[in-house]
Amino acid sequence: MFIIVGLGNPEKKYEGTRHNVGFEVIDRIAEKYNISVSTRKHRAFVGTGMIGAQKVVLAKPQTYMNLSGESVRSLLDFYQVDETRELLVIYDDVSLPTGQLRIRAKGSAGGHNGMKNIIAHVGGQVFPRIKVGVGEKPEKMDLVDYVLGHFSAGEKVLMEEGFAAAADAAERIVAGELAAAMNEFNRKKKDEQ
Repeated sequence: MFIIVGLGNPEKKYEGTRHNVGFEVIDRIAEKYNISVSTRKHRAFVGTGMIGAQKVVLAKPQTYMNLSGESVRSLLDFYQVDETRELLVIYDDVSLPTGQLRIRAKGSAGGHNGMKNIIAHVGGQVFPRIKVGVGEKPEKMDLVDYVLGHFSAGEKVLMEEGFAAAADAAERIVAGELAAAMNEFNRKKKDEQ
């Protein structure tokens, strides 16, 4: 059993914002593997299905970003999984170029409030995560305004590539190929040219 959590904010006004890329990736995974993420429990929308031979729970916490850990803790307690090996969190990162992935087996919150709350509720930093780059905020812009803002048309193209790559990376991670996924997806896009 593997729990894959995508972070974001509920409410229509947050759809398509930089802070909701975790929800977007969950939607791509759900579509790819025909998993309905519509059941409301554990303060999230959840759906269960299979990715290859691995049973998965896909979750989109509905607690608002800064309280994501409450939902994650409830999921971990209910499904009795080992978060160090069977939890995958997907979220936005303003320190990465738009659409670029960074996969880690562990780490700090890096200033991300949703991750801070998850680390506090999980009681540690050792669990896999996929960070999806949303680009650096403009110098004079407020960080909150930036992450709650929408992508430009050009950025949307890059983000679609990032969402697809993150879904592929999640597939590799649940198959037990975390190191291979890091080797494949942590490369900078310009390295491929």
